[in-house]
Amino acid sequence: VQLVESGGGLVQPGGSLRLSCAASGFTFRRYTMNWYRQAPGKERELVASISSAGSTTYYADSVKGRFTMSRDNAENTVYLQMNSLKSEDTAMYYCKAVGISGMTYWGKGTLVTVSA
Repeated sequence: VQLVESGGGLVQPGGSLRLSCAASGFTFRRYTMNWYRQAPGKERELVASISSAGSTTYYADSVKGRFTMSRDNAENTVYLQMNSLKSEDTAMYYCKAVGISGMTYWGKGTLVTVSA
């Protein structure tokens, strides 16, 4: 099983980034997918979630209206489009898969730094 995040980097405030999470080794289309983030010195927090079919999404209040999560079940990939980035969005971003049975998988993360 692998979850591999990519797309992080350094961006100026107000800029955009698109994160990707490529999955392999499990039946991706049956799993709810989540993006979490963890800033230095802070706890890991849920940023966004998408149902297995992609019909339902959830966003933390802090990112609502700025971030959009989507998935492509044919490509076993989930995305996080991040717009209007702020310095407080700086964090390591992680992808998490959750199955109906409760089985969970985590990626190793991709770093997003928002700074002028």
